[in-house]
Amino acid sequence: MSGGGFHVHGPHDHELEHAAQGGHDDHSGHSDKNKGMIAQIAVITAIIATVGALFAYMGGATQANAGLYKNNAAIKKTEASNQWNFFQAKSTKQSLAEVSRDLSADSVKDKYQAKIDRYEKEKSEIKLAAEKLEKESTDWDKQSDAQMHQHHRWAQATTVLQISIAMAAIALLTRKRWVEYVMFAAAGGGLVIGALAVLHI
Repeated sequence: MSGGGFHVHGPHDHELEHAAQGGHDDHSGHSDKNKGMIAQIAVITAIIATVGALFAYMGGATQANAGLYKNNAAIKKTEASNQWNFFQAKSTKQSLAEVSRDLSADSVKDKYQAKIDRYEKEKSEIKLAAEKLEKESTDWDKQSDAQMHQHHRWAQATTVLQISIAMAAIALLTRKRWVEYVMFAAAGGGLVIGALAVLHI
């Protein structure tokens, strides 16, 4: 690397570079079959890594959305709480107006009754606003939970694809076909989990 830095190559990187330069020397004893295996694993690994990067991006995006939606839910909950406090204040004023009406002379009872009726009307409007805000808060909470579930699916898919890439490195080092099959199985499992994430399952 430039700039005085250094780069440590992993066994998988070494095998990919070696395969790109024409494979192994004749004295290494590797057959054309092994060279084909190396090329196949190299291509599949590149595809898995690309898909894994997309899954990781989607996982990050859904996690950010979950946080945003949870924040929206908290804001709506606070607004609903404010409305319920306002409702309580109106109820207190209405109760005081009722006591004043009951203790006042008949000539002023109508004045207090008008206040009581106004407070009752205002309370109904405030109650509707508070219930609407609570419903919005609940909806944001549900959306946040859904996004978080989807985030977990993307994270699971990404992890399984990373395991698949690790198995690819082991397959390149050991030249064992069964390890390659495990790699393919893990890659398939990662794609299935990714499909579940897309479908919100």
